[in-house]
Amino acid sequence: LLPAEAEALVRALQGTELRDAGGQGWLRQHDCVEKLNMHAILSASAGQEQLLTELLVTYAKVPVLIGELISVEIWKHKIFPVLCRLEDFKPRSTFPIYVVLHHEASIINLLETVFFYKEICESAEDSILDLIDYCYRKLTLLAGRSANGQTVTPAVLVPPQELQKQAETMEFEISLKALSVLRFITDQVESLPLSALTRMLNTHNLPCLLVELVEHCPWSCREAGKLKKFENGVWHVVPPEDEVKMTKLDGQVWLALLNLLLSPECQRKYHFDGFNKSQLLKLRVFLTDVLVDQLPNLVEMQRFLSHLAVTEPASPKKDLVLEQVPVIWDHILKKNAGKWEAIAKHQVKRVFSPTEEELKLQACRWAQTYSLDMMEALAPDKPRCRVCGVEAAKRCSRCRNEWYCTR
Repeated sequence: LLPAEAEALVRALQGTELRDAGGQGWLRQHDCVEKLNMHAILSASAGQEQLLTELLVTYAKVPVLIGELISVEIWKHKIFPVLCRLEDFKPRSTFPIYVVLHHEASIINLLETVFFYKEICESAEDSILDLIDYCYRKLTLLAGRSANGQTVTPAVLVPPQELQKQAETMEFEISLKALSVLRFITDQVESLPLSALTRMLNTHNLPCLLVELVEHCPWSCREAGKLKKFENGVWHVVPPEDEVKMTKLDGQVWLALLNLLLSPECQRKYHFDGFNKSQLLKLRVFLTDVLVDQLPNLVEMQRFLSHLAVTEPASPKKDLVLEQVPVIWDHILKKNAGKWEAIAKHQVKRVFSPTEEELKLQACRWAQTYSLDMMEALAPDKPRCRVCGVEAAKRCSRCRNEWYCTR
């Protein structure tokens, strides 16, 4: 995107009503988010994401994105199940519903890309509390997953079941993005509001939740005697020599723990009672020499845990009388309480039952947003020659699918 295009897209971002999800105005917002998301990924890979960061801060759009994120999360929990239960709802295409489900993934991916910067975290202002709560809900889902992180599904799925399966797969990937966002938030503990720190440490007890993730590691599983790990959106078999190698997700958990446990301010506010202490000491068994070699900062964690094991930390000072609370989740729930079924039926009639002509128009718009060249630029792996397997630069002009290293 050109700078002027990026600025126009950022300025166009605005909050939407839950009832309007999937409508024409909402789809324009989704297009803006998608284009900014793809632009952010490409800019980050080139080390040029400073412009987008400045635009989001200048136009105060980070709270807007957080509000939209929570709105579509509530839609998924309250409206989507009602749509799947409606017996007389047999849409010509389920893609309009999928787009709403995918909206949450697009926003959290955009936030993951830009939250690396302190200015973005600070510009979230009071909505940072809502984002912390959102991340907590997602990490709780991660910790509660089955041991292998995958579920067996029937070979043939009818549309509602197929959508539910896609939503479940997407939920797992969204939760992993939320883990990264939370880690970036913990990087800024020194500049966070006091209420945010209290919420992370004492209201949600995030250190103990992160210990659960270290213990059960939902992005790793054993299948038929082979270790599989989830990276870059896919499960892949790990070669025996790489089994002890730390993944990016492992690193995010350990870095978040380092930020939350070793910061003087966090140590002053956290309740190191009997339960919390016993949970944190479970980490010692995972702090092997191989792990510490890969992330040397963990030496400080080893020292801290050794000290914690033989001392009784002082009780935290209760110096906060007034505490801010997140408002976006409660506001949306109160505004739409008792209307979930009515909203679902309204959306079935007005949004999710498009005519063939409307579907064609929408398909053209999606084709422009998700162009083939853009998708290839975003792909983590370079195309390979079909004949020899080396990196390829020439695409077949006839089928546009196969790649070759020479003519």
